[in-house]
Amino acid sequence: SLLPSHLLTFYLSTHSTAKYSMWSFLPRYLYLQFSKTANAFFLFITILQQIPDVSPTGKYTTLVPLLVILVISGIKEIVEDYILLLIVILKIHVNVGDIVKATNGQFLPADMVLISSSEPQATCFVATSNLDGETNLKIRQALSETATMKTEKQLSNLSGKIKCEEPNFHFNSFAGTLYLNEKSPISIGPDQVLLRGTQLKNTEWILGIVVYTGFETKFMQNAVKSPLKRSKVEKVTNMQILVLFLLLLVMSLVSCVGAIYWKDRYRAEPWYIGKSGNFGFDLLVFIILYHNLIPISLLVTLEIVKYIQALFINWDEDMHFKGSNVYAMARTSNLNEELGQVEYLFSDKTGTLTCNVMTFKKCSIAGITYGQSPCFISDTYEFNDPALLQNFENDHPTKEYIKEFLTLLCVCHTVVPEREGNNISYQASSPDEAALVKGAKKLGFVFTTRMPNSVTIEAMGEELTFEILNVLEFSSNRKRMSIIVRTPEGRLRLYCKGADSVIYERLSENSLFVEETLVHLENFAKEGLRTLCVAYIDLTEIEYEQWLVMYKKAITVVKDRMKTLEDCYDSIEKKFLLLGATAIEDRLQARVPETITSLLKANIKIWVLTGDKQETAINIAYSCKLLSGQMPRIQLNANSLEATQQVISQNCQDLGALLGKENDLALIIDGKTLKYALHVEVRKCFLNLALSCRTVLCCRLSPLQKAEIVDVVKKQVKAITLAIGDGANDVGMIQTAHVGVGISGNEGMLATNNSDYAIAQFSYLEKLLLVHGAWNYFRVTKCILYCFYKNVVLYIIELWFAIVNGFSGQIIFERWCISLYNVIFTSLPPFTLGIFERCCSQESLLRYPQLYRISQTGDIFNIKVLWIQCINAIVHSFILFWLPAKMLEHGSNFIVFCVCVICMLLFCLQFTHFAIWGSIMIWLGFFAVYSSLWPTVPVAPEMTGQGSMALVCPHFWLGFFIVPIVCLIQNVAWKSNTCHRTLLEEVREMESSGVQVLRRDSVQRWPMCPRWGGVLISVTRMFTVHIYLLTASPCFALSDGYAFSQVERAVISQEELVRSYDTTKNKPQKTFSSATLE
Repeated sequence: SLLPSHLLTFYLSTHSTAKYSMWSFLPRYLYLQFSKTANAFFLFITILQQIPDVSPTGKYTTLVPLLVILVISGIKEIVEDYILLLIVILKIHVNVGDIVKATNGQFLPADMVLISSSEPQATCFVATSNLDGETNLKIRQALSETATMKTEKQLSNLSGKIKCEEPNFHFNSFAGTLYLNEKSPISIGPDQVLLRGTQLKNTEWILGIVVYTGFETKFMQNAVKSPLKRSKVEKVTNMQILVLFLLLLVMSLVSCVGAIYWKDRYRAEPWYIGKSGNFGFDLLVFIILYHNLIPISLLVTLEIVKYIQALFINWDEDMHFKGSNVYAMARTSNLNEELGQVEYLFSDKTGTLTCNVMTFKKCSIAGITYGQSPCFISDTYEFNDPALLQNFENDHPTKEYIKEFLTLLCVCHTVVPEREGNNISYQASSPDEAALVKGAKKLGFVFTTRMPNSVTIEAMGEELTFEILNVLEFSSNRKRMSIIVRTPEGRLRLYCKGADSVIYERLSENSLFVEETLVHLENFAKEGLRTLCVAYIDLTEIEYEQWLVMYKKAITVVKDRMKTLEDCYDSIEKKFLLLGATAIEDRLQARVPETITSLLKANIKIWVLTGDKQETAINIAYSCKLLSGQMPRIQLNANSLEATQQVISQNCQDLGALLGKENDLALIIDGKTLKYALHVEVRKCFLNLALSCRTVLCCRLSPLQKAEIVDVVKKQVKAITLAIGDGANDVGMIQTAHVGVGISGNEGMLATNNSDYAIAQFSYLEKLLLVHGAWNYFRVTKCILYCFYKNVVLYIIELWFAIVNGFSGQIIFERWCISLYNVIFTSLPPFTLGIFERCCSQESLLRYPQLYRISQTGDIFNIKVLWIQCINAIVHSFILFWLPAKMLEHGSNFIVFCVCVICMLLFCLQFTHFAIWGSIMIWLGFFAVYSSLWPTVPVAPEMTGQGSMALVCPHFWLGFFIVPIVCLIQNVAWKSNTCHRTLLEEVREMESSGVQVLRRDSVQRWPMCPRWGGVLISVTRMFTVHIYLLTASPCFALSDGYAFSQVERAVISQEELVRSYDTTKNKPQKTFSSATLE
């Protein structure tokens, strides 16, 4: 059997997306919990309470609630991390040296060397969009020494070893050597390697030898460590807890000074206190006495509230994709409020914005455009225009052009037909070519047979065979593909399809319909369609023979063979006669343009990070409305650090005063240039340039580059980031961003398993952010402020009481009343706030995306807001203590009751009436029962008889109404004194009055700077090299819509590929059944 040459320990090919393991759970969980300032503080208080005679509230009043909180939070973490994981995780145990068989459509579980396949010449096709985002299929070919090994007997006799390089993250490189017994060493390159995460396509089966598994695979080498994420609100809360801790220290120090003053004045300790201590002892006593100033119930309340919020996301029918019956899933609830603060959205393209399905939509033939635009978006809409076939059948003057156009689509490609009964399906490495061939088939021109030297088509029932003489390969430099054929009539003809820029400059002076076709191309491009021009030229026998001599020399050149071949191709590709143009739609997911428009109005900046080609990304950006027809483009393509630095500096200089402001510009950069742009010397300048553009497109990125650019923006801009994708190549950026969203697509579940939230469609992001995000932010922040408020009110009263009791460290409230204050008496309002609070209705949030900016800026929850809330609470505590103290001489429990009433009435909302009045009834019932328990039950003797006295006392009921009114006067006065109404207040007013009016001018969509028009004109004039002005008259400065996906410089040439198939023969049968991938 084949074994690796080095004696290393190899990993099993299993990968867990869990945040915790069995061994790491306890340390990681405790670290996460005690990194929260509140938990660390209460741990400190618990330790202090264990010191004898220090705690006035007992040893376990903090320890027990803290343990309850940790247990509840731990159960929630386990449920979210493991139960959801067990639903979707699939482990495949594969070892290095195993021989694995995979069949069509399967994802490969490890990196392996191809042994053989079902296809001619031992080739196979793999989809790598899961790794690099590219839509075209890649060709891999087994070594000739192993290509014939297909039976179980042959494989069992296979013996040798493979020596290969150390594991690395480079997808396109591999260096290895195969040593077969009694044979010379054989070199292995990337063209023989199938990577983990790729999907086998258009290939019945393959056999491969595993060389890397687990964390040594290139896919896992590109992965980043799953981080422990905390929301910005949680971090602000930790800061606010520190502020409250400082307040607690101040109160304790003031109380200690008061105690010293009391002792100095009276020269003796009161006998009834029964203690004596120094300054340090008193300080500890007062810290413990006031420690509940920081609400211990806040943490467990937030845990429960966030969990229920996550359930609301999971149950939302508007985010239920009925096509696959997939609901949205909140895989964590810790980041619910973070959804309401997103400023930068990083999106993958393939499978996220698009469906990764190419469809032949429109065409232009002989100056006439065909293909009707649908009145609504439909998944089944393809080319549909009966006028084309009517013109063909009715002998229209353009009939011959139509015939030649459709014939070209059937002949000029590398597609392979497969016949199953009367049905013909097509295999293609290029999805564009497959779409064109299928489109021609629907119009009556059917590609039926491919043989090594010919292709056969049925043109309206007539069988025609074309002899293939030469295939002039496509490349990104040439932007075209040609094929030389001998027609059924015996003529030599060259068919060509490619970008309009390269076709137009090679047109003959006699070519017709040039201007008309150009107009059609511009219209197609504006619709975001991928365009190709098609043309032909008839060759003479002499011209072809002369060119053939040149071609045979070119294919034998050793140095610069590709360039020599391209020059040879160029010499015959000239004087074309234009037939027309095709328009292919890379179908967007439903409502993608509308969703992007809405998110842009919400002041969310959108960057597209894709591994696909630049032309393709630009086309999709136009389809999504990220790019507009009038938007200048800054295109960065450089091959060195110096060139990158120079071009970025020049563009920054050209922007001048506009640098750092959002301008109506688009920045487009490829992965090679980005590598230099993120260099430490250039990074800051590049980031300033990128932040000055409304749209940023990053193309040809590796997974690590995607994660790196998210990390740069996250750390340098200090803004909340969200990354969304559906493939394994998106996992890095999903984990790096503050919030990661995975789309349950066709590229496996890795992105979903590593995400914080999973949705089925990109369009669901609109409701996830604008509705759930905004609601959750308002709910969580109000819940936090409420908890702070009610505890500050209660425990500042302890300070007022200390003033009148000689700063003795005694408590004013009965011990169990204090314990139940947070647990029962004031527990319902924070839950109702955290679960049901709404800033406004769902319809208003979607109608006015600008409302999202309220939560995005975080102005309603910061240190300033906390101080205002604390001052408000201090004023209320002053009223709550001193006013009842003057009304009732012994009214401590009456004060607690009033606190309950005020805390709840102050935050009275539509959904909290039940909580408010329910809490009041709970207190009254508790008060009546609790004050009559002693001596039957030996508890709270000081409460005996208070219920019967207070509930019949007129002063009690007078205070019941007066104290809340006095407290609320200042809040009502403050709110009614607002001079300028905000958009939110206007929307609320419209909702209350039932008005549904769209106010478009309430907030400008794009921040505009003074003298914008003149400055923009001057800027575009300066960008003579780097910016493409889309309204310029030269046609090639426009977005021509060209995009074409095709494998380039593969292990086997396109000509060898098409000549290796003979579809008139049966394919090799399956011969190895015992090594099936399981």
